[in-house]
Amino acid sequence: MVLWMSRRRSVSLVPGIRSSKWNRKAVILLYWSGGSSVENGRPPDPADWAVIDVVNYFRTAGFEEQASAFQEQEIDGKSLLLMTRNDVLTGLSLKLGPALKIYEYHVKPLQTQHLKNNSL
Repeated sequence: MVLWMSRRRSVSLVPGIRSSKWNRKAVILLYWSGGSSVENGRPPDPADWAVIDVVNYFRTAGFEEQASAFQEQEIDGKSLLLMTRNDVLTGLSLKLGPALKIYEYHVKPLQTQHLKNNSL
């Protein structure tokens, strides 16, 4: 999957569709539809992801080059959910553009969804 830019410079994960909550969730569902179990109509909790799951998620989302940084740093699901914007921008030694997209369109939504699913 490739990130596409429109004339207005909004990021979209699918050509012709502007970035939205649905669009970001689509990447998660596309990743987990590859044979992993889906419980209660939801993909598995990212907190349960192993390092290879995190790497595969970012490869599926179109970040083939950047996924190796998660492998090198041994970022598992729990670590991913604890990452701050600064961790992604500086700690992974990624280029600024991809690092911002990874945080804003993937890490942050995964954190938000995890909190919603696990709050009392």
